[in-house]
Amino acid sequence: MSSTEHYDFIIIGGGTAGLVVASRLSEDPSQHVLVLEAGADGTEDPRVKTPAFFEALKNTEADWGFKTNSQPTLNGRTIAMNQGKVLGGSSALNALVFVPPTKGLVNSWESLGNKGWNWETLSSYFNKAYTSPIVDESSRTMLGIDKWASVNSSAKGPIQASFPGGVAHPIRQAWAETFTNMGYYMQDDPFSNPSVGSFSCLASIHPETKERSYSTSAYYNPVKGRENLHVLTNAEVVKILFEQTGGSAKATGVQYKHNGETVTVNTAKEVILAAGALQSPKILELSGVGNPDLLDKYGIDVVVNLPAVGENLHDHAVCSISFEAVDEVDTLDALARQEPEALSQALQEYAASKTGPLSYVGVTSYAYLPIVDYLTPEGQVRLKDLLDKNRPPEIEGIRNARDRAYYEVVENSLLDPNEPSGAYLSVASQSVLPADPETDSPQGPVPGKFITIGAMLSQPLSRGTVHIQSSDPSHAPSIDPEYLTNPVDMDVLANHMLHIDAIANTPPMSKLLKQPLNRRDPASRLTDLESAKRYLRASMISMWHMAGTCVMLPKEKGGVLGEDLKVYGVRNLRIVDSSALPMISTANTQATVYAFAERAADLIKQAWGMKVSNCPQSPDIPRQRHLV
Repeated sequence: MSSTEHYDFIIIGGGTAGLVVASRLSEDPSQHVLVLEAGADGTEDPRVKTPAFFEALKNTEADWGFKTNSQPTLNGRTIAMNQGKVLGGSSALNALVFVPPTKGLVNSWESLGNKGWNWETLSSYFNKAYTSPIVDESSRTMLGIDKWASVNSSAKGPIQASFPGGVAHPIRQAWAETFTNMGYYMQDDPFSNPSVGSFSCLASIHPETKERSYSTSAYYNPVKGRENLHVLTNAEVVKILFEQTGGSAKATGVQYKHNGETVTVNTAKEVILAAGALQSPKILELSGVGNPDLLDKYGIDVVVNLPAVGENLHDHAVCSISFEAVDEVDTLDALARQEPEALSQALQEYAASKTGPLSYVGVTSYAYLPIVDYLTPEGQVRLKDLLDKNRPPEIEGIRNARDRAYYEVVENSLLDPNEPSGAYLSVASQSVLPADPETDSPQGPVPGKFITIGAMLSQPLSRGTVHIQSSDPSHAPSIDPEYLTNPVDMDVLANHMLHIDAIANTPPMSKLLKQPLNRRDPASRLTDLESAKRYLRASMISMWHMAGTCVMLPKEKGGVLGEDLKVYGVRNLRIVDSSALPMISTANTQATVYAFAERAADLIKQAWGMKVSNCPQSPDIPRQRHLV
């Protein structure tokens, strides 16, 4: 490829969002689209295709292998930040959970200042992204969905979803009936009416092949023969190129490395950055867009003064408790212990019929909940006192304006019994978490069968950063999520951890667990808020749901992008990935990123006068003139 070659659109990152946008823009044969992906094509890699092998991809050539800075609130631990460095990005590496955010969370995007970004608009893009599985009527009770008043039959998109694992596994029905008994069963398919309550979750596993369905297999491979779509793998971007005229900047191309050579390619229309929450801010800063003090430190010329780049990093903190299961329950513990006989049998079963323990990762059920103890009169007093003590002061400054805007959203959610502050999940296996080495907590898989119940913090207030620490593009960024540094976050997640025992002790869930409850880790016997906080400091991990580092917000609130996804102060440059999300999804992010990217593709098409189909248009987004 020569430096004189032009494309209409250059997409940096062939991941979850990048391949969605590439597929949609290249639907118009007159538009020439280039995708630059740093990793290789793993389409035929069994570790990508086989659901239960996703763990085998971590810390390999398919993983960026990032780690956070030391986290003082977590006993000084560093946290693994596994992110896909492979065609398909993290959609090729994740645990395949496919769940939506709640309506209230998506509506908060608009309340933060992003006009048109609400559930009413975005819901149709979820439907455009995935296909809802057809379920036999006789299986609905075993799946725990027989009480759904509505089923989302409108979803007809590329990602093929299914209810993972064997239909007959008792955990789904027990989970549904347990939360019904607790008064928290979600009455509708969560993709049609996402709210508070439990539900059987989907996975991005093809219902027929039982293989991973992800952006490469679902969006790219079916259209890879298009002459106007060029996807280049093993191409690591160095920087975005700009032209500065009349005091403004315009993105004109991209410089990248491929096969040991540095190559320049130009764009006639736009550069679209889709490298993820950790890489997109890094590329912006290497290109001269960011905080001038940081750029000057590393000898990078400032193109656009935009200090919010790399700020606002937030992620789902998660922790769990593993309980010993009764002997009759099938679990994945033998695989977790890598027992040769169990692995051999699982391989044979998957090869023969695409069934068995390799066909899923053990996650089948979710619940979005408020803190039940906060709903009592006494709990409301404690909650309001907690919120008042930690309210950001009303002082000048963009960061403070951002923090106050987010605080208002989270406060309203915490005070609303119909909005969740935590997401719970079940796993048919033990969870091996970090443990305090000074305790008798086990450091690896132990004998026995286990069911794990986890809780994640849905709407964290703690905000961290990701920034370059060198002008060398090959150097990893400095990642500091500042987990649970906001006292509200620590208190809320600790309260959710305390609720796990109530779930485990409520029938019929309790009937799947040995009585009295036997915990894999003695330290997970939580008796009060302080013991829960101590457990979190030792054992909390990341759900790898990083977001917000190039956030779509008004500039005066610390935004990097406008509601049209254009970078402030730059023409012809947009960002389309989780870094742009104003607030992280209620739980796992992949479904949200697919929907976000689908809408982004339509916004870009409309701006350039291209045909938009199947979803509502947004007439308030102005059209641009075509560039020659």
